[in-house]
Amino acid sequence: MTGNDDRNGEIQALRERISALGAASLRVGSSLDLDTVLREIAESARVLTAARYAVITTIGDEGELSDVVMSGFTLEEERLLEAWNDSMKVFDALRDLPSALRVADMPAYVEALGFSTDGVLINTFQGTPMRHRDVQIGNFFLGEKEGGREFTDEDEELLVLFASQAAAAIANARTYRAEQRARAGLEALVETSPFGVLVFQVPTGHPVSVNREARRLMEGLRSPGASDEQLMRAVTCHFADGREIALDRFPLGSVLSDAQTVRAEEIVLSTPEGRSVTTLVNVTPIHSSDGAVESVVVTVQDLAPLQELERQRAEFLEMVSHELRTPLSAIKGSAATLVEASFSLERAEMRAFSHIIVEQADHMRALIGDLLDAGRIDSGTLSVAPEPTEVAALVDRARNTFVSGGTGHDVLIDLAPDLPPVMADRGRIVQVLNNLLANAARHSPERSPIRVEATRDGVHVAVAVHDEGRGIASEQLAHLFRKHARIGVDDAERGVGGGSGLGLAICKGLVEAHGGRIRAESGGPGQGARFIFTIPVAAVARDGAPGAGRGRTVAPFPPGGERPRILVVDDDPQALRVVRGALADAGYDALVTGDHHDLPALIDAERPHLVLLDLMLPGTDGIELMQRMSQLADQPVIFISAYGRDETIARALSSGAADYIVKPFSPTELVARVGAALRWRAEPRPFAVGDLAIHYDEHRVTVAGRPVELTATEFELLRALSLNAGRVLSYDALLRQVCREMFSTAAERNPFPAT
Repeated sequence: MTGNDDRNGEIQALRERISALGAASLRVGSSLDLDTVLREIAESARVLTAARYAVITTIGDEGELSDVVMSGFTLEEERLLEAWNDSMKVFDALRDLPSALRVADMPAYVEALGFSTDGVLINTFQGTPMRHRDVQIGNFFLGEKEGGREFTDEDEELLVLFASQAAAAIANARTYRAEQRARAGLEALVETSPFGVLVFQVPTGHPVSVNREARRLMEGLRSPGASDEQLMRAVTCHFADGREIALDRFPLGSVLSDAQTVRAEEIVLSTPEGRSVTTLVNVTPIHSSDGAVESVVVTVQDLAPLQELERQRAEFLEMVSHELRTPLSAIKGSAATLVEASFSLERAEMRAFSHIIVEQADHMRALIGDLLDAGRIDSGTLSVAPEPTEVAALVDRARNTFVSGGTGHDVLIDLAPDLPPVMADRGRIVQVLNNLLANAARHSPERSPIRVEATRDGVHVAVAVHDEGRGIASEQLAHLFRKHARIGVDDAERGVGGGSGLGLAICKGLVEAHGGRIRAESGGPGQGARFIFTIPVAAVARDGAPGAGRGRTVAPFPPGGERPRILVVDDDPQALRVVRGALADAGYDALVTGDHHDLPALIDAERPHLVLLDLMLPGTDGIELMQRMSQLADQPVIFISAYGRDETIARALSSGAADYIVKPFSPTELVARVGAALRWRAEPRPFAVGDLAIHYDEHRVTVAGRPVELTATEFELLRALSLNAGRVLSYDALLRQVCREMFSTAAERNPFPAT
């Protein structure tokens, strides 16, 4: 009977192990969230083998350490493991296990490998690789079996079986995460597309997907209170060949059922109330397996901007023709007089005609130079060569050039003392100053003074040119820096040599090529104008944006080579496109959204390194979001906004923002400011207040020069409070920051066997 009892006991034990293995496999396979899967794997591995400690490590596609998850460790044990200097070396020795490894005396084993045993907390050890389709994706590391017993063959067999299930669960979770990211990226791309995108269901004709640009076009046609269905029935499509389709007579479902592929066809959409929009339409039917049309994708481009661009181009050509014709007529008339009446002219008269020819030829050369510069700015090929330069030297050179032209205006210079050198292409910045001085002279009474001032403005020097002229209406300020912009003055008032209308546009391009920005201010007609531009301080330009204007600014990647993820939140699709393009060109991984309700999920899923947040959003503002959304409290946030008032900027910075960028801004400035915020976050300066000093990089705290012993949790708590000095932190936000920093530090050091 004893033999039967033993066999029955073995069978029962086997059944229990199989049942436990099945339950563990079900738990790890019940979720597709990678963090949840890893936690379940660690807990299940510990339970299956009756181990006190469990650590799960995963390996990325390039063989790098990807995730470290622990189970069973106390905070004090974590602190001991963090202080173990040889933890990374032990991990390297164990990470590529070809098969399962059991050790009965772990301290002796570590010592035999040639490493210190200061951080070894276990005696018995079991290591098992996790493989999926013959590729190792991680390891189990288990320690200290209950009762001090050694790990057994049964434990090893159980772990080998569980490892295949765990590896498959990890691979599925990774695939799901990659698919979710790809889907989110595609949806964001469609939603922020500058083209309207509509997807219609056939045969009902109902729109199942409409992006933001399509909704904007529909709102331009919609009657007050009309639904989408009513709008669709009211629209008439006018084709270029004269055909018309009124959707109230031809149901949309029937039209779509016979839809053919259309490429770039110009169609005017109109309503009975007289609203209309000219569009360029593409139609792509999607067919089912039996060949029937089951859905139709329609892309619509609003042609109004292109028509406006064409109108501006025609005006520009007309303006250039007029500007060039004036000096050319003067040159031709003077030359003809010299040729036809050379024997009857006095020497002084001949000199006067020659002077006109030279003067007008110089004027034509300046016009052609303006045209070339404008073309380079538009094509992005304008180059500058910044070097450390004194502001006073630039202003003095521009003043001398301006005064030597015979102007009747005095130039009054007021430069703040101790201005730092700036990074400037001397010839180009002098060109900016000359254009602004000439513009001030054109629009000011004779003999009125023109003032030039310069002051320090954070990491820039701000240079301002004031005049006491006609002033500028507030509605015209936004249009001044466009090509051939006029300031409400007709040609008769400007007179000969009044300028090409390109001067201010060229100023904007040159300043932005240096990483600065330019703006205009005026109290209104009759109150003069003030033009202000900024140039980066030399030290900042060298550290933050080397060689501005010579090439794109490169993102400051961390040592591991990971592309910093930047989350951009803005309800303006054009702004999202510009910012995403600038960040992508600089090498950042840009994530964009126009809906602030997506922020918590995006931050939790993507874990961005920095958030670019529009100040004004539908139904809320960025400052309010920072105050009530705990996820934002963990992130460095840079506000982007068209509101440049000092009070608004001060309120945003007081709320805890890392920086504030005023629209419009150049890609160079955006990338430089993002890089500066990321560097500050990665390498914050030591914190000091009174006798307290916190050295973040050394994890050291002193009071009056005496060291203070702190646990890892205490140090991270003090770190979080000091980095957010002056801000109110909720309990949740503080807990998130402390836990994040502890796990992040542990993963970087890779203490074995805990994170």
